[in-house]
Amino acid sequence: MTATTVPATGAHPVLLAVTGAAATSASAALIKLSGANPGTAAFLRCALALTVLVPLAVAEHRRRGPRRARVVAADLAAGVLLGVDFVFFSVSIAEVGASIATVLISVQVIVFPLLAWRGGGPRPTTGFLFTIPVMLTGVAIAGGALGGSAPGGDPVTGIAAGTAAGVAYAGYLHLTRRSGAAGHTIAPVAISTTAAAATAGIFGGLLTGIHLPDDPAAWAWLATLALIGQVLAWILVTAALPRLTPGVGASLMLLQPVLAFGFGLAIGERPTLVQVGGCVLVIAAVSVVTRTRRRS
Repeated sequence: MTATTVPATGAHPVLLAVTGAAATSASAALIKLSGANPGTAAFLRCALALTVLVPLAVAEHRRRGPRRARVVAADLAAGVLLGVDFVFFSVSIAEVGASIATVLISVQVIVFPLLAWRGGGPRPTTGFLFTIPVMLTGVAIAGGALGGSAPGGDPVTGIAAGTAAGVAYAGYLHLTRRSGAAGHTIAPVAISTTAAAATAGIFGGLLTGIHLPDDPAAWAWLATLALIGQVLAWILVTAALPRLTPGVGASLMLLQPVLAFGFGLAIGERPTLVQVGGCVLVIAAVSVVTRTRRRS
């Protein structure tokens, strides 16, 4: 992928967001297939992505000039949240599985509009507020804290980590939308990925340690994760979000847990029927929230 083949910001933002969500949906399955511990997976997905993003960002800088210091600061802050998200997300995958972990981070659809409201966006409706406890109940069921879970892992830790990842993810999306692409598509992704790599390296290193894989297959899975789940996905999402309302952007990102659940089944995960019911409850709650946001 060269600088001239990066998706143009003139493309329809809905198409960009849908494609970006689809690209991120395989991330959890790729992390699990790599066998890397949470800190290692979070750090390497960013570090490997930078080998592609930095040359593209340099080329974009030559064409479009530098980004303003204030916007760069927002990119860096967003990247710190993204690094925290990646570490917690990887912990959740290890405890509750790829499919369930991706459903858990759907709490971002609740947090993202709340952040937008605090930043001057539309006030949440009463229906939106009533949906929050429904979604949290679905999260507890999907994670296995209520009704039991598939063997292996710690559902309480998985739910806590997945929820923390969703909150950090919402903060990342909020800052990305507020800063805007400002004529740049690659630079904000490269800057935030750099900050995410540093954050994941420190936080993940303290939490689980960073251990470089000695298996070529693990490197292959992580490289695929970096190219699809980091480079392609976030270039598309970064180009789309500033041009979408918070509700529409969040609703389109709902494709991620739906597709990720299918990827989890494809790699052999078998959640219990109760957990599947919890996932359905979460997705239904998200659907209600996003329909409310589109009407407001």
